[in-house]
Amino acid sequence: MNRWLVPLLALVLLAAALASLLAGAVWLVPGEAFASLFSGKADLPGLIVGEIRLPRLILSIAIGAGLGLSGAVLQGLLRNPLAEPGLLGISAGASLGAVIAIYFGFAAGFALAAPLFALIGAFVTATIALILARSGGTLALILTGVAISSMAMSGVSLALNLSPNPYAAYEIMTWLMGSLTDRSWEHVRLALPFILPGLLLLLLTGRALDALALGDVQAESLGVPVARTRLLALLGTALAVGAGTAVSGTIGFVGLMAPHIVRPLVGYQPGRVLMPAMLAGAILVTLADIATRTLVFSGAPLNVGVFTSLIGTPFFFWLVLHIRRRTA
Repeated sequence: MNRWLVPLLALVLLAAALASLLAGAVWLVPGEAFASLFSGKADLPGLIVGEIRLPRLILSIAIGAGLGLSGAVLQGLLRNPLAEPGLLGISAGASLGAVIAIYFGFAAGFALAAPLFALIGAFVTATIALILARSGGTLALILTGVAISSMAMSGVSLALNLSPNPYAAYEIMTWLMGSLTDRSWEHVRLALPFILPGLLLLLLTGRALDALALGDVQAESLGVPVARTRLLALLGTALAVGAGTAVSGTIGFVGLMAPHIVRPLVGYQPGRVLMPAMLAGAILVTLADIATRTLVFSGAPLNVGVFTSLIGTPFFFWLVLHIRRRTA
């Protein structure tokens, strides 16, 4: 199964991508949609696919890949099956940055202000986590991430409490729920230059994660640069997850679910989980985005972050019970 897992996941992702280009409020016929897209005609199907759904699809794949891969790396690095990107406070830092842009009115004057501020917030929190946990090991990194996340979310709560008007509060809440609606090529150009290097840095940790499964001391005795691996994981997560959160808002539980979905199929070896988890994360976010466009409740569509939370919460409880049974 290991041999065919990555090609199989790639085919599933391709099918989900094709469905994403066709699904929505206006359903498109495959032949007409792709003919219009590649012919360059400025007709309705070509505009819908080329200007609305294609950038949204690229972002869903890139963001999902970053979440899935970073979740797999952090679970291997921290040797904690419940670890996920939000554990380091990077998602919370990005959220605080976007909230600052919305609260002080920068987003009203400049469309990309919220993503840019979110990106800055992600890198600031990642830098703080790296400095504070530089010589303290894995436990210090976890505690630092929890502290930073708590502080950042306190700032978000304060902004909501002191919001100057209900429209700002609504915009903040909408952004925090995570969405790919109305994302354009400008968002793609902003996020991809950070997400792609982040994915590369995270993939470079594969061999070291196999050794780290034995423990930090044992890995160092085998010649594995533990501090360097920790740095690669933190920088890769900051780039991939920070940039993704910057353009989409918070999309939770994908980094937790994707590694656990594929881990039984690769023999529980941390290094082998990375590529399948990256593809699984991309599939999850792409399918969630399709669902939010096609499922409407009480006349309003769901946000991607809300949909992944609805799926991820029961998955989290199942995972906790599963771990309890294994350790009992």
